[in-house]
Amino acid sequence: MEKAVENNKETYRLQGLSCTNCAAKFEKNIREIQTVNDVQLNFGASKLTVIGEATIEQLEEAGAFDGIKVLPENQRVKEVKIPFWKKAENKNTIVSLIFLIFGYTSMYSLGEAHLATIFIFALSILIGGFDLFKEGLKNLTKLQFDMKTLMTIAIIGAAVIGEWSEGAVVVFLFAVSEALERYSMDKARESIRSLMDIAPKTAFIRRRNQEMELDVEDIKLGDILIIKPGEKLAMDGEVIKGQSSINQAAITGESIPVLKKIGDEVFAGTLNEEGSLEVKVTKLVKDTTISKIIHLVEEAQAERAPSQTFVDKFAKYYTPVIIMIALLIAVVPPLFMGGDWSEWIYRGLAVLVVGCPCALVISTPVAIVTAIGNAAKKGVLIKGGIHLEEAGRLKVIAFDKTGTLTKGTPEVTDIKVLKGQDANDLLGIAMAIEKFSQHPLASAIIRKAEEKGIYLNDYKAEDFQSITGKGARALVNNELYYIGSPKLFEEMSNLPSSVEEEIKALQVQGKTVMIVGTNQDIIGMIAVADQVRDSSSKVIRKLLEIGIQKTIMLTGDNQATGQAIAKQVGLSDVKADLLPQDKLETIKSLREQYGKVAMVGDGVNDAPALATATVGIAMGGAGTDTAIETADIALMADDLNKLPYTIELSRRALRIIKENMTFALGLKLLALILIIPGWLTLWMAIFADMGATLIVVFNSLRLLRVKE
Repeated sequence: MEKAVENNKETYRLQGLSCTNCAAKFEKNIREIQTVNDVQLNFGASKLTVIGEATIEQLEEAGAFDGIKVLPENQRVKEVKIPFWKKAENKNTIVSLIFLIFGYTSMYSLGEAHLATIFIFALSILIGGFDLFKEGLKNLTKLQFDMKTLMTIAIIGAAVIGEWSEGAVVVFLFAVSEALERYSMDKARESIRSLMDIAPKTAFIRRRNQEMELDVEDIKLGDILIIKPGEKLAMDGEVIKGQSSINQAAITGESIPVLKKIGDEVFAGTLNEEGSLEVKVTKLVKDTTISKIIHLVEEAQAERAPSQTFVDKFAKYYTPVIIMIALLIAVVPPLFMGGDWSEWIYRGLAVLVVGCPCALVISTPVAIVTAIGNAAKKGVLIKGGIHLEEAGRLKVIAFDKTGTLTKGTPEVTDIKVLKGQDANDLLGIAMAIEKFSQHPLASAIIRKAEEKGIYLNDYKAEDFQSITGKGARALVNNELYYIGSPKLFEEMSNLPSSVEEEIKALQVQGKTVMIVGTNQDIIGMIAVADQVRDSSSKVIRKLLEIGIQKTIMLTGDNQATGQAIAKQVGLSDVKADLLPQDKLETIKSLREQYGKVAMVGDGVNDAPALATATVGIAMGGAGTDTAIETADIALMADDLNKLPYTIELSRRALRIIKENMTFALGLKLLALILIIPGWLTLWMAIFADMGATLIVVFNSLRLLRVKE
């Protein structure tokens, strides 16, 4: 029985989770349920994983102090957007404000000590701070000192020494501060909610010649999706009928539609713009690319960044220290220096209020959650706060060549006829022989011939024979032809020096040269090269402009090819003839030399180097499981233009986190200094705390505005 409980794992979505302290308390309450073995609470994503057994009623009871609602993960409950001022807790704050205004009116007309004035202020305190006191007093009995405990002590103290008006102002301002924290986290969480709403929840499908509308959870592999123009795709799949332009912005961040035809892969959440399509489902709803993105964004927001870990540790020791300082200020001067008890208790309470670590605690998570959510919308998956911070500190970026700086598909660049035939004849002979080959260079020749309208019917090859590592030969239209590397023709002793010079000139440009000829003569040569991406040189230039010290290419190709590409795109350095192990060693040495190094690759053969780099960045995350799993950051659109944006966002996030921590601690330090001459009032103390919270929240939300 015990084993069954251990293996039972349930995930839930949460509504109403308001603050980091509430999250910690909620988690603690769930751990106290006897049948629960472990709890994982993701505050950023409002998601809860329970290992063991617990009913939804038990979980909601554990979160009743914060009004937390618990929903099964797959239950689709549309969250009703309630205006800010209509929420119950905010209504209480507004009523508290009304009584506060009446209280000050009464104070100026009847006097501060009048019973009516005290009663009105007391009402303002009770209505605005009811939930605060309930929690604060409960914590006090258990000697748990969090923000609510500090505020409860401060407000009760204010009432005891007759500062009713200040107590009421403190309650109101603290309630406003809490409401703003809830609002900021809701704004940051919207990034996940918007991702979850991208893909339709139902789809029109054909199964065994019957057409029906089904929930996405009920769709099976092999079902046929029927997609009309203007509809969104509900599942990942492969086009089996029709062709259309698909807007993939939801997955890749690219707004330019992509033409999809039979055999092409399509993704859930993308928009069919033109034609009708039939798509065979290839992934269940839980495995679709959009589901993986949502899962990764949620996991990323749960992972603590180094600065957040520091803040949490700091706050753990900071709160007891503040309580001790407040106690000493309240007690020592009256006992040993003849001070007035009322005055020094008041100052001690002001220290408690100003010491509230609210702004400090939210300084990092709001910034991290906002930045990761913004990046996901732009088609960049950042898999955790630690990777977000590290990307902002990068000094060197290493690039794989094939498929990263280049398109990864070789193209014919030059056709040179040396004897006898015209260019089309030369290409036709080459195509006829290469039809039997599986080499990527063969594909390039066949594609070029098809582009020029040359057909295999006109050039028939027979008796094909591969010459390992050098080329191939075959009878084309009853004549024996060879195609292969210069080395093959050198061995046949018919490579004139003039041809050798032309070959070298092409090789220096980074091109691979194939020669076509007979036993006696060379009839021509075809040069093939992997074409550089249009964006590569622009991206490298941008990276150098924003302060990256070194850009280096790591390639398995020869030095000449590497140098040609490096020169074309403007790289600082190139390392050629590298095996995967050599790439790994190069990354290690770059880390020793420069500290923070990123590796950008396709996530398959670059896996060791991606894992060793400070930040591994994979190209083409959409549809590439390996890329998503291997790297710390995935560029979903296979678009290098996203790289400078990612580094800029990371740097901005780092800067904002530092600003937040400086504001949060700086304002408190300033307020504490004002206590010495007695200038700090209770309401000024809470205003300083609220001011810090406001600055931190709005400063973090600036990350939503970072654009490419």
